[in-house]
Amino acid sequence: MSGRIARKFAALKAEERGGLVVFVTAGDPNAETSLALIKGLPAAGADLIELGMPFTDPMADGPAIQASSLRALKAGASLRSVLELVGAFRKGDDTTPIVLMGYFNPIYSYGVERFLADALGAGVDGLIIVDLPPEEDDELCLPALEAGLAFIRLATPTTDDRRLPKVLTHTAGFVYYVAITGITGTAAADVVAVTRSVTRLRRATALPIAVGFGIRTPEQAAAIARVADAAVVGTAVVQTVADNLDQAGRPKPGLIDAVLGLVSALAAGVRRARKAA
Repeated sequence: MSGRIARKFAALKAEERGGLVVFVTAGDPNAETSLALIKGLPAAGADLIELGMPFTDPMADGPAIQASSLRALKAGASLRSVLELVGAFRKGDDTTPIVLMGYFNPIYSYGVERFLADALGAGVDGLIIVDLPPEEDDELCLPALEAGLAFIRLATPTTDDRRLPKVLTHTAGFVYYVAITGITGTAAADVVAVTRSVTRLRRATALPIAVGFGIRTPEQAAAIARVADAAVVGTAVVQTVADNLDQAGRPKPGLIDAVLGLVSALAAGVRRARKAA
């Protein structure tokens, strides 16, 4: 199983702080800018990188991330280019965990066995595949675990005590708790409700718990980092990319600085939160 994910959460625990997971869509707005962005994320304060695999029907994602997928696809992104992006990042960083988030259809088309081999070869540490429930573990989850990739499952506010053990079975790396009912970027996370849910999850699993969906500001990330092992921010980051494109969809000169500036602010909030708790 991925040593990078385990080592990162062990380091966060030793530092007595929560982590920051930053989501960006691979290839958005183009391959060159995307690589520059993810290369800059660790120094800006991202502890883990969640890399979205562009897809035409991203059912869990709100408008901002849907648009980022379409921009990436228009610029020529593919599953192959996503893995090449990871490989290029790994030439300069062999410690930051990278988790791919996406949907099963492109992987099925690519070929599961080939995908797992190529993902491991590129330096991927884990997978979040939104549309594969535990009942379909034979399709990808179990082969991924056998190959050495963490398979990270989502738990949601509607995952009740009867369903939770099934969700946690074969989950590895960490558990991703979805803080809102709905798609990304459409509501703010309720910290009281998240605290209650994280407490319930901790009774059921020893895995670290990352919380995402509905976290956009340093203050919100800090509040989540006080109760979970990591906060995940995606829509705010992706929207900052969109806000720094010209009318033709080309990146403006300040795009990378704007995105990394936001990530730095989020990371500072997360780090202050745990020290103050």
